[in-house]
Amino acid sequence: MARTTLLGTDLPLVAAPMAGGATTLDLVAATIDAGAFAFLAGGYQAPDTLADQIHRAHQQARPFGVNLFVPATAPGPDPAALAAYARRIAPDAAAHDVDLDAALTAVPATDDDHWAAKVDLLRRDPVPVVSFTFGPPPAADVAALRAAGSVVLVTVTTPQEALAAEELGADGLVVQGPRAGGHSGTWDPRRPVTDAETADAVAAVVARTRLPVVAAGGVDGAAAVARLLRAGAQTVAVGTLLLRTDEAGTSRTHRDALADPRYATTAVTRAFTGRPARALVNGFLTRHDPYAPVAYPQVHHLTRELRRRAAAAGDAERLHLWAGTGHRSAATGPAADVVRALAADL
Repeated sequence: MARTTLLGTDLPLVAAPMAGGATTLDLVAATIDAGAFAFLAGGYQAPDTLADQIHRAHQQARPFGVNLFVPATAPGPDPAALAAYARRIAPDAAAHDVDLDAALTAVPATDDDHWAAKVDLLRRDPVPVVSFTFGPPPAADVAALRAAGSVVLVTVTTPQEALAAEELGADGLVVQGPRAGGHSGTWDPRRPVTDAETADAVAAVVARTRLPVVAAGGVDGAAAVARLLRAGAQTVAVGTLLLRTDEAGTSRTHRDALADPRYATTAVTRAFTGRPARALVNGFLTRHDPYAPVAYPQVHHLTRELRRRAAAAGDAERLHLWAGTGHRSAATGPAADVVRALAADL
């Protein structure tokens, strides 16, 4: 099979970056060995930790990418709204002995996820591909990373975002459909994320831009991969289908929930982090989604310890169970088996 032009892999498949621990070096290595491309998840990582992961990935002598979260530029949330939400979720926090008053006090007014340090790291120690999520990266940083030798991808969810990313100098686009698991890449977290086929989102972007496209969202098998390639994508990213594999760092609570018949549906919610993200519908989402403020990363910080303790205690009702609409197809076993199954119709 001919190598894809944008990422130079044997297969037109990408292991998506999954921040928070699901993406591991073993998962990156396993998917690359199977013929796909793979990303390290730079979001939430301390710069020193990310530097160590990049160093170790370089030693494996395999091409890989790094994904970064673009920090918000809008003003922070209304403190009163955040405090009201803290009061609302207090009973859930109490179930795991989390002091929400202390958590609320510790929520930072701003948090750029160590942006400057991470961009500087990637300039000094370049990787083959750098991708960005949550908004448009500064054009100067795009230029600097390209000058360092990296291919730069920007995540978009609409044709308008795609055109803006092209103007910034991006080499390619990650077109994320609304059925993707985890955080939406929308540049406007206040915009409703309405249901639609990822293939339709890809076709709309391809019609407006000349940049190559990586499609992401709602992939549940080989037929979905083939459909997205026909829609105009050059390669297809998969995340949820890797969450239960041997090499993933997914918590046991999350793994089990993905196959639990009690959690049959997904929904887009701000309840866990203040930013729209698709998750399995559980008690926390049902109780609090209508009241969650648009406040990322403040809500993320507010609920982080609660979510950590819920995962450790096996409490799937209070955990952010990120999952795309294809989650029922997530299987256990080696990640290479997932890659091979997705490539079956190519």
